[in-house]
Amino acid sequence: MAVEVRPRLTVLSGPSGVGKSTVVAHMRKVHPEVWLSVSATTRKPRPGERDGVQYFFVSDDEFDKLIANGELLEWAEFAGNRYGTPRNAVLERLESGEPVLLEIDLQGARQVKQAMPDSRLVFLAPPNWDELVRRLTGRGTESAEVIERRLTVAKVELASESEFDTTLVNTSVEDVARELLALMTVSSGE
Repeated sequence: MAVEVRPRLTVLSGPSGVGKSTVVAHMRKVHPEVWLSVSATTRKPRPGERDGVQYFFVSDDEFDKLIANGELLEWAEFAGNRYGTPRNAVLERLESGEPVLLEIDLQGARQVKQAMPDSRLVFLAPPNWDELVRRLTGRGTESAEVIERRLTVAKVELASESEFDTTLVNTSVEDVARELLALMTVSSGE
C-alpha cells in the first residue's frame, strides 16, 4: 500500500528579531509552491501594501464578525491593531494538497495547535542570545526602552521552545528554508 504524501499545516514562530520574515521572504522566492497564508488586519495599509497581498485590510467591525463567525484560525492584538489567520483559505489549500505555511507569534501558534492538533509547530531559534540581542539592537530604529521591552519578551518567547514540535536554528536563511520545506512535505504515515 502506498503511503499518501499529504502536506500539513506548518507554523513558523519564534522571538522577535530571529529572522522569521527573512526566512519567509526567501521561501516565497525560491519555493513558490508553498502557500503563505495572508492575515487579516485592522491596521491601515502602509505605502506600497496591497489588500490581499501583504494583508487583508478590514475594519474593526469586519474583524469582530470574523471572530464571531469562527472564521479565524487564530488572532491576536498587537500595538493597538488586530491580526488573524482566515481559516477557510488555509483549509482549502491543505485540501488541494498544497503545503501551507503560517508565520505567526507564539500566542497564535498556541491557538492553531489547539484548533488543528495535527499542525506542525516550528520554532525558529537564534544561534545564541548575543546574536538575538545584536539583531534587535542593530536595527537602530527603536528607543532603548523599546529594545529592553523586546528583549524581555524574547526571553519569555525563548522559554516556550519546548512547546514546539521542531526547532530550527537560524544560522543560514537558505538552510532553514530547505529544512522547513522538508518538514512541510512529510508523509502522513510519519
